[in-house]
Amino acid sequence: MALNYIWIFFFLVAFIVGLVRLIFFGDTQVFSEMMNSTFDNAKTGFEISLGLTGVLTLWMGIMKIGEDGGAVRVFSKMVGPLFRKLFPDLGKDHPAHASILLNIAANMLNLDNAATPMGLKAMQEMQETNPHKDTASNSQIMFLVLNTSGLTILPVSIMVYRAQLGAANPSDIFIPIMIATYFSTIVGLISVSFYQKIKLWDKTIMAYLGGLTLFIISLIWYFSTLDKDQITAVSNIVSNLVLFSIIISFILLGVKHKINVYDSFIEGAKDGFKTAVKIIPYLVAILVAIGVFRASGAMDAFINGIAWIFSHLGINTDFIGALPTALMKPLSGSGARGMMVDAMTTYGPDSFVGRVASTLQGSTDTTFYILAVYFGSVGIRKTRYAVVCGLLADFAGIIAAIFISYLFFH
Repeated sequence: MALNYIWIFFFLVAFIVGLVRLIFFGDTQVFSEMMNSTFDNAKTGFEISLGLTGVLTLWMGIMKIGEDGGAVRVFSKMVGPLFRKLFPDLGKDHPAHASILLNIAANMLNLDNAATPMGLKAMQEMQETNPHKDTASNSQIMFLVLNTSGLTILPVSIMVYRAQLGAANPSDIFIPIMIATYFSTIVGLISVSFYQKIKLWDKTIMAYLGGLTLFIISLIWYFSTLDKDQITAVSNIVSNLVLFSIIISFILLGVKHKINVYDSFIEGAKDGFKTAVKIIPYLVAILVAIGVFRASGAMDAFINGIAWIFSHLGINTDFIGALPTALMKPLSGSGARGMMVDAMTTYGPDSFVGRVASTLQGSTDTTFYILAVYFGSVGIRKTRYAVVCGLLADFAGIIAAIFISYLFFH
């Protein structure tokens, strides 16, 4: 529903701005430019979607090997003790624990197809012991905010788009996204814990969060000691080494569990091909709307207005071109993806704006969509503080993504 209103908004605003330019400024070319943009962006959307087929087929195949080989179960065991502490109301033997762990682990691995069914199952299981059926329980809110914070270690879809748009090294945003999404998750977790009076100084929680925080701080400190060329070189080496190691680990897990690795790859690859074809109308629709919005001059007016505000505050404005991605992200995943693609198409995938937009896209998830789907699936109308905590996590992820992008790419 949100994307429907956003799509209409883009076209209506573009039309109004076009009329203003025609009537008051005598710009007789504005509607010609707007119409040309519809054709150009429809072609671009189709070409990008078609080009995604190969890379998406590859990665979906690799992800399927990991899924069948038990990668999700491995991650579940790794984070299990922490999550049992974060959901004290459920007790140790609640059936939702397994679904929660599998959902979070699948999200971390970017396995959307596996994550959503497990997430819906977790909500249903928690709803069975929820005393107030129309009101979100503490456990449901913690689960939802952890989902909206978008914690992920494999931003596959973003790397796929960057590859298709010609990025020299599509994985160069891997470490920045990992750091940014950490901040989003930690702020979401702390904000929910504050409302629920969860003792974060518990030794198990402190061991997990303290260790992860120390790792992230060390990572930021290390990269802050390097110059830009060194940051690029080290980041590229580490990112690609880690990603290829994950591929090898998935294959070895598959061999260990005696699955047919090749057949698993083919099964996942087929899904990747179907996904690439399926997104064509959605990507064309959003890119055409954004293209018309940009051709009318509305996008430039919006960006220039924000840049003027930041420049008067003495803040560097080089990131402003990527800001529409951040503003769209809480509302619509498809809309934010379109904004990211638009930024990379307009400025270049290896430009500072293109990289910031990619990092912003991976820093958090679509808060309102997740809340609507998950709460709606169990009939919850009173969300209590879930929206506040989800948006706090979004804001933290956006700020972190911008700062980290300056460290890595500026």
